[in-house]
Amino acid sequence: MRPASRAVAAGAAVAAVAGAVAARAGGRTLVARAERRLNPIAAAPPYTVSTRARDVHAAATVVDLHADPLLWGRDLLVRGTRGHVDVPRLIEGNVALQVFGVATKSPRHLNIERNDDRSDDITLLALGRGWPAKTWRSLNARALHLGRQLEAMANRSDGTLTLVRSGSDLETFLARRADHPGIVAGLLAIEGAHALGPDLAGLDAIVDAGFRMIGLAHFFDNAVAGSAHGVEKGGLTALGRELVAELEGRRIVVDLAHSSRATIDDVLTLTTRPVVASHTGVRGVADNARNLPDEQLRGIAATGGIVGIGFWPTACGGDDAAAIARSIAYAASVAGVDHVGLGSDFDGGVAVPFDASGMALITEALLDEGLDEPSIAKVMGGNAIRVFRSALPAV
Repeated sequence: MRPASRAVAAGAAVAAVAGAVAARAGGRTLVARAERRLNPIAAAPPYTVSTRARDVHAAATVVDLHADPLLWGRDLLVRGTRGHVDVPRLIEGNVALQVFGVATKSPRHLNIERNDDRSDDITLLALGRGWPAKTWRSLNARALHLGRQLEAMANRSDGTLTLVRSGSDLETFLARRADHPGIVAGLLAIEGAHALGPDLAGLDAIVDAGFRMIGLAHFFDNAVAGSAHGVEKGGLTALGRELVAELEGRRIVVDLAHSSRATIDDVLTLTTRPVVASHTGVRGVADNARNLPDEQLRGIAATGGIVGIGFWPTACGGDDAAAIARSIAYAASVAGVDHVGLGSDFDGGVAVPFDASGMALITEALLDEGLDEPSIAKVMGGNAIRVFRSALPAV
């Protein structure tokens, strides 16, 4: 190739790289704008509470059963200027353990009544954020990619963020946190078993990657279970029954959030271990397709499990901490205070009253609602710790 031709070729290559970089930067800008729009908060920090609430909150081991920050691509070790969750804000909110949910497919024009599986906004997110090419088509690859992102952040956090994969990990972390309160644990979860593939072939890779909670359905029906927001809204399929048994055998927590009523009833008939509904509401406060009726609250409690009350209006029936506390109090009156926890859905495309640094506002609202301090300690995280101690693999 002549020098002039080499120069032209080199110039074209540089231009192509520059174009790809610019496209990726543009995509990330669009994703950031979408995050600001989809994940608002009613009131910005700092948040203030009474001295009593501050002391009660400081004594609690706070656990949030569901948040979605991994989708948005922020460095969670840095305090963000958008969204709801990152490690600094979790520490400010005295959150000991955060469950990090991974959604792998989300239908266009999402709603809580009826969605099919023919469209997917997360493909656009993957392209915009520059995820590996394999993730553009593979839901399993998306889950593994996001799990690796959290693991990488934990590895460079100097111990500030620890991933929990077993009961042993949990006990080690809690012992360390007793002396060093400014640390956080994370646990990986999947929203929707469609991430495992139509024949569950992806389950081994998901378990090996450290995921320890799996939701059977998300916003559409899949090969294992009906969704509360799907078209058919059926129960467990034969493959779904096989999956529940497999998850119980592997000591992976079954999550009923987003599942149809028929699916939940089927699981409650089959299960021999505690199950959770990680982020939901109660129909006795907010009667809609997203939330659980009283009989299913009692059914989850009967397994030894826990219901995580969501922080957004569709779940809790209001737009402040008092609404969250009312839903918690109602759930406790039906299922028992030992079976209720927190399931914020932070960064899940919902509006919430505060970000993760404001968790003490719930403690104050629960005091105002009349709950005593031992009950508040259970709801804020003690119940979730009990479930994970009994449900996770020993090592």
